[in-house]
Amino acid sequence: MPTKFCSELRDRAVRMVYDRHALESGPGAQSTRAVAPELGVGEEPLRSWCNRYGPAERSSRPQESLEEENRRLRSEVTDMRRANEILKKASAFYPRSPIAPRRNDPVHRYAP
Repeated sequence: MPTKFCSELRDRAVRMVYDRHALESGPGAQSTRAVAPELGVGEEPLRSWCNRYGPAERSSRPQESLEEENRRLRSEVTDMRRANEILKKASAFYPRSPIAPRRNDPVHRYAP
């Protein structure tokens, strides 16, 4: 049964293949063979992704400026920090793991 990969992994894999190909300027198959094991993807699916989602998709995307990208990434970091704080506060309301022994539990208390 074929494995489904998320679109983020697919986009990252295609970008890695094209970046490696630009650096080495060798055959595209070498880049595909090098990147596939790093991501745990087969060579054939990666090759087909590069053919399907390669340079045409990259050129059709609007390029965002460095300032816009920084602004977007800073807002993402702020949102993630806020979510992390909420999760830290929420974890205080949940009891400890039922597997961990409690301090005054007579079943788990050391008997001399």
